[in-house]
Amino acid sequence: MEKNNRRNFLKLTGLTGAGLLGTSLLKGFPTTQKDTPALHNDSSYRQVFNMSGYSAPKLETVRVGFIGLGNRGPAAVKRMKYIDGVDIKGLCDIRPERTEAAKKLLEGTRHTPTLYSGTANAWKKMCERDDIDLIYIATPWDLHTPMAVFAMNHNKHACTEVPAATTIDECWQLVSTSERTRKHCMMLENCCYDFFELLTLNMARQGLFGEIVHCEGAYIHDLLEGNFSKTKNYDLWRLKENFRRKGNLYPTHGLGPVCQVLDINRGDKMDYLVSMSGNDFLMGNTARKLAATDDFYKPFVGKPYNGNMNTTIIRTIKGRTIMLQHDVTSPRPYSRIHLVSGTKGVAQKYPLPGRIALGGDQWASPEEMNTLTEKYTPEIVNRVGEMAKQVGGHGGMDFIMDWRTIDCLRNGLPLDQDVYDAALWSSIFPLSEKSVLNRSNSVDIPDFTNGAWKMNKPVNLSLENGGTTKIMM
Repeated sequence: MEKNNRRNFLKLTGLTGAGLLGTSLLKGFPTTQKDTPALHNDSSYRQVFNMSGYSAPKLETVRVGFIGLGNRGPAAVKRMKYIDGVDIKGLCDIRPERTEAAKKLLEGTRHTPTLYSGTANAWKKMCERDDIDLIYIATPWDLHTPMAVFAMNHNKHACTEVPAATTIDECWQLVSTSERTRKHCMMLENCCYDFFELLTLNMARQGLFGEIVHCEGAYIHDLLEGNFSKTKNYDLWRLKENFRRKGNLYPTHGLGPVCQVLDINRGDKMDYLVSMSGNDFLMGNTARKLAATDDFYKPFVGKPYNGNMNTTIIRTIKGRTIMLQHDVTSPRPYSRIHLVSGTKGVAQKYPLPGRIALGGDQWASPEEMNTLTEKYTPEIVNRVGEMAKQVGGHGGMDFIMDWRTIDCLRNGLPLDQDVYDAALWSSIFPLSEKSVLNRSNSVDIPDFTNGAWKMNKPVNLSLENGGTTKIMM
């Protein structure tokens, strides 16, 4: 059994293309994967070094290696080529054709990356190089923590797609490794850099909403057809996540921006949550309908699919609340909700283009919204927002995220999202699962900062001492 487990792990960590989680690797997994015993917990863990507000040594040029070029990875490579002070040194995917395709995106630029592919450990060889500063991870969920930990242990900063971890044990691995190595571990939560989220964060910082009392976020996205697509996710890895796990499987898009508004990990902390899921009304039926005409789908019939809607409520130490929802199957318009409610006003992003009410029960008129937007749009959007829209990436927020991350590394500034954010926001996945499986009883939320939240400073999005990185269009 020990040899088989090791073999499965090596196979898993070698599947570096986004969406590469094979059927054979899922055999033997329990229907619901519970956490292994945590390496640390609130009572036993002692912070080695506080990574919140940490300024790593300046990097005049940020040398980057990318792992995972199946879906999100190539888009990141394309965005990075427009950012000055970046040298793309390596491209890695288990499929050679993916690395070759990504390399073509860099034709005519100054970048001459080495390609890594074809073997289970190719990504490790890239991480072991001495001339790379940052590893950018865009692989399936289960690979994020092993790759980020390996990168940090080899003297690299790590940026990973969401979620950064899928178990509480993995969350602690990220925290302890980042603190010990003093290497940044940033989860690439791009929604923190969307335009309305940045606007409302700045307004909250200016006190327009008064004291924030409640926030809401969500990931409501109709992925039903895509989850069953034979081509969208290799070997239907994301569909399989939806029958081996329960709860809110993808919490961070809605959670990250409101955590920054609430200064979570930086003045307040999450205390506990309760989580409830309804039944599955769509995925099982879809599997049966597809299997009736295509034998390929017969193994997916009768699986215990995750409930279509999950609702999770979080209470903070200061008595504020957060409501999160997760639904990736219902035929509903896309929404992350993004509601910020305070003692003096409220903002809500969806339905687009968003609305704000200050000091009354009427939403601001379009003219008033224009005035508020012009006055409170933060400096980072004024500086790079229009160029970000041209480059793209979910309307520009992906590019703002990448540009800001590189600019902070080049100027020795703290990152907007640290390892404690990566761990905490990701932890809602397994913690919601624990609550759902226990009749929605409350579950305590770990303090990954080990008490440092009381003194950590809020996120500062100003370009003071930064903003020097050029964009090459």
